[in-house]
Amino acid sequence: MQLASDEAYMQEALLEAQKAFEKKEVPVGAVLVFEGNIIARAHNLVESKKSALAHAEMLCLQTGAEILGNWRLLETTLYCTLEPCPMCAGAMIHSRIKRLVWGAPDVRCGAHGSWINLLDFPHPIHQIVVTGGVLREACAERMKLFFKKRRENGTFI
Repeated sequence: MQLASDEAYMQEALLEAQKAFEKKEVPVGAVLVFEGNIIARAHNLVESKKSALAHAEMLCLQTGAEILGNWRLLETTLYCTLEPCPMCAGAMIHSRIKRLVWGAPDVRCGAHGSWINLLDFPHPIHQIVVTGGVLREACAERMKLFFKKRRENGTFI
């Protein structure tokens, strides 16, 4: 699916975040774009897979590599509804994505300046172009509602 703007692709990532929300997973969604087309979609599955590695970004990078037949995801853009954590940021660097676009900041674990900044430091092999805050309010609202419901249900961790 070819779309015209960062906002349009982020809307697609938000659809993935909604899937996570409905599964009682932290509502983070991601889409990977290559040559203007979404080639991979994912949402958090940490609880259902019982794995801290099942972040939306990690799953999306893995699917993208399978689709392109290469772990080097050159010329791709990853859209994610939440600022990535250090694990995901590292995977993005290793995967050599061209660009990252994220929505809401993550003050607890964000790796693009909210908690720590890994993505702006010069890297000896690969540098990712990063745009943060796209559809920030819409992305943050889904997270706020999720954690509010968890607190109300006594399942807040």
